[in-house]
Amino acid sequence: MSHYISITEAERAEMLAAIGVSRVEELFTDVPDDKRFPPLAVPTAMSELELMRELRRLSSKNASSATHSIFLGAGAYNHFVPTAVDQILRRSEYYTAYTPYQPEISQGTLQAIFEYQSMICSLTGMEIANASHYDGGTAVAEAAIMALNVGRNRRKIVVARGVHPQYREVLRTYMQGLDVTVVGDETPGATIEDALAQVDSSTALLIVQSPDFLGTLHDLRGLADKVHAHGALLAVHFDPIALGLFQTPADVGADIATAEGQSLGIGLNYGGPYLGIFTTRQQYVHKIAGRIVGVTKDVDGKLAYTLTLRAREQDIRRERATSNICTNQGLMALAATVHLSLLGKQGMRQVAELCYHRAHYAAAAIAALPGYRVHDEQPFFREFVVQCPRPVAEVNAALRERGIVGGYDLSAEEAQLGNAMLLCVTEMNSKAEIDELIETLRTA
Repeated sequence: MSHYISITEAERAEMLAAIGVSRVEELFTDVPDDKRFPPLAVPTAMSELELMRELRRLSSKNASSATHSIFLGAGAYNHFVPTAVDQILRRSEYYTAYTPYQPEISQGTLQAIFEYQSMICSLTGMEIANASHYDGGTAVAEAAIMALNVGRNRRKIVVARGVHPQYREVLRTYMQGLDVTVVGDETPGATIEDALAQVDSSTALLIVQSPDFLGTLHDLRGLADKVHAHGALLAVHFDPIALGLFQTPADVGADIATAEGQSLGIGLNYGGPYLGIFTTRQQYVHKIAGRIVGVTKDVDGKLAYTLTLRAREQDIRRERATSNICTNQGLMALAATVHLSLLGKQGMRQVAELCYHRAHYAAAAIAALPGYRVHDEQPFFREFVVQCPRPVAEVNAALRERGIVGGYDLSAEEAQLGNAMLLCVTEMNSKAEIDELIETLRTA
């Protein structure tokens, strides 16, 4: 049995000499003295009983959907997660080897990914789905990288203003080390047509979102043809729940479709971990970032799952890598798979209908309140903009006093709207909760 053996003093001295310093402490000279070895206020040790009591005390301060009604969205949504999702995730059959690089001992992981890919393709109508990315923003950035690999001489990415601002920031971070120009009309109220006007022969990709950051639904039919006329690709960032009712990325001819998969069986979790959904057309399968799992038969004629359609070097050799992403959110993808299998097509449609009708009920009631204005000129799904008679922070503070988590304050992203919030209604919000929201807004 092998044991860990730490390096010797002689080996330590040799490594320090190669670096060019004599002591380990010299490696930290650039760190200010008062920050180098700060005192740690570590509490005294507790017994297991005492520790559990303290953790319960701390957790009791957390707000949850059990104690608050939540009307906050903006990219992370409070949807119902069946208890079966977590129970199935914990089954020992799924605790196989993490990495599918050794497929003969990772069949559970590989099968789960294969089922996930199949369901995502069924949901979106797209031909290929990878094993997932870290989150929605990462998936958007990887769409841009893939498009650059498809159109090698095209170094321009166009992003519609309606794409989530945090995703746009992630994209710019990814692109900053490359010879790539990221453009998009940042004028308040800029439309997808305004973004399309910036697509030209140097463009690799146009990225749009529907429903967009402000909740507006867009009819994207015909957009792909206009983008393809310039030789560029079209990426659509979609909402998985909205696909229960509205057009899919395949319906509109998208070349790439991405999404944040958190709403598929993954709780809010204080912001993560989440799930980046990535799909594309069959013809671009060798350019896709991340892993793809296929099914075959082994020498005994039994089903066997394996990584496929991509050279391993795309992940492990930097100079040949399609992307630096070579892993996936396996556990979150499994949660989405279980969730989708439990709901089925009719369940997805029912959830989408509940969100749609309850959001429109709330919007109509708020629009009737003195001093409030709802932006409902364009179709929306479960989110909509509400202009308030006073600062959103004050309105949300009044809501919190009633156990209500209010909407997203748009003052940073959409300052031209004044005191505006982005309000979200899902199937988790009962009519009684919506009515209480309305009454609190009336008196706030």
